[in-house]
Amino acid sequence: MSAPAVEPGPAGAEPVVSLRGLRKEFGGPGGGGGKVVAVDGVDLDIAEGEFVTLLGPSGSGKTTVLRMIAGFETPTAGRVLLRGRDVTATAPFERDVNTVFQDYALFPHMDVLANVEYGLRVKKVPRAKRRERALQALSGVRLEGFEQRAPAQLSGGQRQRVALARALVNRPSVLLLDEPLGALDLKLREQMQVELKQIQREVGITFVFVTHDQEEALTMSDRIVVFDRGRIEQVGTPAQVYERPSTEFVAGFVGTSNLLRPDAARAVLGHDGLYSIRPEKIRLVLASSTGADGEPAADGPVVPDGHHGALGAVREVVYVGSGTRFVVDLEAGGTLVALQQNLETSSMDVLAYRGRRVLLLWRREHESRIG
Repeated sequence: MSAPAVEPGPAGAEPVVSLRGLRKEFGGPGGGGGKVVAVDGVDLDIAEGEFVTLLGPSGSGKTTVLRMIAGFETPTAGRVLLRGRDVTATAPFERDVNTVFQDYALFPHMDVLANVEYGLRVKKVPRAKRRERALQALSGVRLEGFEQRAPAQLSGGQRQRVALARALVNRPSVLLLDEPLGALDLKLREQMQVELKQIQREVGITFVFVTHDQEEALTMSDRIVVFDRGRIEQVGTPAQVYERPSTEFVAGFVGTSNLLRPDAARAVLGHDGLYSIRPEKIRLVLASSTGADGEPAADGPVVPDGHHGALGAVREVVYVGSGTRFVVDLEAGGTLVALQQNLETSSMDVLAYRGRRVLLLWRREHESRIG
């Protein structure tokens, strides 16, 4: 599959980051083993002030792309441009970017303030000025009053915010974040997702964020770049990527999706092709009576205008507290999963659906053709 066309930034604005034909190979002659293509022909523009997430499974190339932007890896081919300047061969410390890592990389023998000031001290910024900027950075991540704490005295979320302040104090054009929330527990991770997006909006710096967590990407991003096997599968807003996946991989990786393959699509929808329907878009009703043609009888459920419907039998019921997943084998062929909120039902109520004949209903605009 060829990579999508480069998506431009806002009209008249030069991209902060431009990647052109970016390729990275590992191994090969002299290194033992075969050649591995980690990144294969990536073209991407990132605009001023955007929060862009590079999303994909392990080994998809997203982290390698981030490392090439940072200068930690040299491309085998292609170019990295920052504000129009080719920095492909430029050392990391000469690029106007900073990186925040998953392990925080704080100096344990320094207090919070000294950690945040460190980069400015290396640049020989006068003491009073670096103190002022460090305090501003700590205020920006809501850590006023923590200046004298040691990293060991902080929670995971607080250490992550110190690492963020240390990167922001240098006022880079681009902040690169390599799975920075991966070490946090679920509740703190969700809290930090909201905080990180709020901080980004307040400071106005371009964030390029790497994660394999789909919900994290949907929660935080202005745009998502979905990677698979070293190539870009789709670039778009969270709603575009979720509601209108452009490939089968995106439909299956970003959230949970149903796929109606050509035979089932022809029988259920009346046209050929591969289609995606999200489980939460599907409504399930009992189909207790049907006519001679197998369709719902006059006294049974009917398909409203603007909807498609499919009859099937509930094979499995998965109760997850706030909602229930119904796995339904369609009479026309194929399987669909419907997700319904448990607004007025209990676990025993929904488990009674197992084995029952049902009609699945969804609005036609919620069908997304793939390819």
